[in-house]
Amino acid sequence: MGKKQRIRTLALAHMRQGEHIFVGENIAPSTGRVFYRPIGGGVEFGEHARDALIREIDEEIGVAIRDVRFACVLENIFAYEGAAGHEICLMFACAFTEAAHRALDYRVQGTDDGDVLYIGRWMPIAYFVEGGAPLYPDGYLDYLLKQQVNFD
Repeated sequence: MGKKQRIRTLALAHMRQGEHIFVGENIAPSTGRVFYRPIGGGVEFGEHARDALIREIDEEIGVAIRDVRFACVLENIFAYEGAAGHEICLMFACAFTEAAHRALDYRVQGTDDGDVLYIGRWMPIAYFVEGGAPLYPDGYLDYLLKQQVNFD
């Protein structure tokens, strides 16, 4: 019998300034295709999702966040690099603590054990509306278009 597949729980940062969101720019290794996803990561057993988000952002980009508040839940069922995936994404509205990180030209490498995972950057929501590149998790763009959350 094969390996049992599991649903992965993620805590992701919903950071919005006006008509821009902070996301990680990712590249699929096998296709070179660019896609975007809010930064954050996996929730460990026994860990509160809010704490997981704070930890993941600190580990990956070394930056503090503030005003962390639950925003919504999104479910993402997908195929990536030939494998099926299923995620429950707990989205938290938040903001960077430092003003320099809120500048729309701010860029940062997200890393794990020295490997670059993504380039974190502010992107205009219109880019995704116009079909510039996929934005994950599924349903996040619809959520963005139906609400307004702004922190400065």
